[in-house]
Amino acid sequence: MRPDTRWRDTRARSRPNRSATRFAPKKHLLCLRFQTMSATSLRPVPRPAVQAIEAYVPGKSAAPGVAKIWKLSSNETPLGPSPKAVEAFRGVAGELELYPDGAATRLRAAIGKRYGLDPARIVCGNGSDDLLHLLAAAYVGEGDEGIFTTHGFLVYRIAILAAGGVPVVVPEKNYTADVDAILAAVTPRTRIVYLANPNNPTGTYLPFEEVKRLHAGLPGHVLLVIDGAYAEYVRRNDYSAGLELVSTNENVVMTRTFSKIYGLANLRLGWCYAPADVCDALHRIRGPFNVNGPALEAGIAALEDADHVEKAAEHNDKWLAWLTKEISALGVEVTPSVGNFLLIHFPQEKGRTAKEADAFLTARGLILRNVASYGLPDAIRMTVGPEEANRLVVQALAEFLGKAGARG
Repeated sequence: MRPDTRWRDTRARSRPNRSATRFAPKKHLLCLRFQTMSATSLRPVPRPAVQAIEAYVPGKSAAPGVAKIWKLSSNETPLGPSPKAVEAFRGVAGELELYPDGAATRLRAAIGKRYGLDPARIVCGNGSDDLLHLLAAAYVGEGDEGIFTTHGFLVYRIAILAAGGVPVVVPEKNYTADVDAILAAVTPRTRIVYLANPNNPTGTYLPFEEVKRLHAGLPGHVLLVIDGAYAEYVRRNDYSAGLELVSTNENVVMTRTFSKIYGLANLRLGWCYAPADVCDALHRIRGPFNVNGPALEAGIAALEDADHVEKAAEHNDKWLAWLTKEISALGVEVTPSVGNFLLIHFPQEKGRTAKEADAFLTARGLILRNVASYGLPDAIRMTVGPEEANRLVVQALAEFLGKAGARG
């Protein structure tokens, strides 16, 4: 029934001055029509694409009945935020009634100064997740395609579906993005390609030459989004976060976050560096005050504390290498990682599976990340934690796997 006729009162066809008795049957018919439509079309129904979305489930943070918890499931820095960032956060406690600067002017200037970028080409968001969604909303339409790899960040699928697009999942090679496979998946309907570099949860990365080859093979209308959430941890000479590509092209965006090495995950703060036209599109659809004032101030202070960031990177360098060596020595596979986490693979043998290992560790207050939702049911992901937690995980895994013990 057309919208302009479904609510038409049947009384409009009746002669004037009719009796209440003559109108009663038609009134009854109208009520029946209303009841029928109430059961079928009057309740708001989400778009089919929204119904197809599996909601993101973060890593667990609790272990009932355990006194001491070591949360190693969300890739949070064990050093916490810079004391300067904490002080800046507290400094705006008396201004909570005021709206923040919707343009994030001072934060964009601080980011530009830190990385040598034009602040006008920086957009800040409520975490980099916010920006990943905004990019899909701006460039993916109904039926358009968005590409990401098999074990890519779960938010990519959600963002594409929420925009009405079609997710195209491309196989990886050795848990690493495969440039040739991505390019082979591009069609006339492709609008966006998400590349996590380094990738979560695998910890693998593409060298910059491979990223450039990927970009060179994409049509000009396809937006390449390089997600550099873990860029600050990478210590490889052939790696680049993507600033050069963004600076010299019209279809590349790089996203970054303050949640990881800067330790501001609770404040939800991220940014992207993008071509001017992309920035214009994002500003048109983002929330007018999408970053809160305390986050803005903490972010500025965090950028200024280079020593704290370097200490976090050094801690990660030391313990990532130690954990990789010690856990590998227990007879299980560890995917080489350049992030602040590592992916541990377990056999399918009963008593030694990833699910059983996860339960064993949880019972001891060691909370790691089940990554079955990433298509990795035989693995768990461990965040590099403080020294005590790292040693406890190795000891517990040695016990679980029946080894004599971890080497110190």
